Amino acid sequence: MLLIPALDILNGHCVRLKQGDFDQVTEYSGDPVAVAKHWQETGAEWLHIVDLDGARAGQPKHLDLVRAIRAATTGLRLELGGGLRSMDAIEQAVAVADRVVMGTAAINDPQLVREAVARFGDLIAVGIDARQGMVAIEGWESATARPAREVAEDMQAAGVQTIIFTDIEADGTLQGPNLTALTALRALQGITLIASGGIGSIAHLRQVAKAGADACIVGKALYDGAIDLTRAMHEVGDETERYEW
Repeated sequence: MLLIPALDILNGHCVRLKQGDFDQVTEYSGDPVAVAKHWQETGAEWLHIVDLDGARAGQPKHLDLVRAIRAATTGLRLELGGGLRSMDAIEQAVAVADRVVMGTAAINDPQLVREAVARFGDLIAVGIDARQGMVAIEGWESATARPAREVAEDMQAAGVQTIIFTDIEADGTLQGPNLTALTALRALQGITLIASGGIGSIAHLRQVAKAGADACIVGKALYDGAIDLTRAMHEVGDETERYEW
C-alpha cells in the first residue's frame, strides 16, 4: 500500500482542517514548497495537494504554488484537487500535476467528468467526501443526499479509474478510518481505491491495508508527529503488497 502525505493549502500556507471545518484550522507552515521538499526527502513518491481556497471558490487559486512545488521536487509525483469544475480548470491542473481530483463536479456536472476522462484518461481521479455516508461538496460546506457508494458506482460507469474516499467526520481526528465505508467501496472491482481521513497510527494504516485500499493519504498524523513516514512506509510495506502506479 502506497502512503501519500497530504499538503492542504489555505491562503498560501500549509494547514490542516478538523472535519473539514474552515473555522478549525491549524497552520503548520508558511512555506508549502519547503514542506513538499521535506516529504520527498523523507521518502514520499506522491504528494496529495488540496487547494482549499480553490475548493471554496470553485476554481483553482494556487496553480503558481503548485508549479513552484513541481520545480523544487524533481521526481515527486503530484496529485491536485480543489475547484476543478470546468474543462479550463482541469486543463490548467493537468499541466502542473500528475493526477487531478474532481469532487463537486462528480455531483453537479457528471458530463464534465465523462468528458475529462475521455480526454485525459487515468489522469482524472474523483474525490468522494462523505459525512454520515452522504457526499458533501463545495469544500465540504454543502451536503447532498447521494450515498458515497452510489456516486462511486456512477463514476466507475463514467470511466473513472481512481476513487479517493474521505470520511469527513474522521478527518483530522486521528481516531481511525471508516473501515465500513472503505470495505463497501473496495467491493467495486477494477478501481484504484485511495483512503483518507482519521489516520492516527501505523495500526490504522494496517487496518486500511487490510480493507483493501491501494493507497492511503495521511495528513495530521504526519504533521503532529504521531506517524513517522519513513517508519510507516517500511512497516506497512512489509505487511502488504506494494501497489505499482
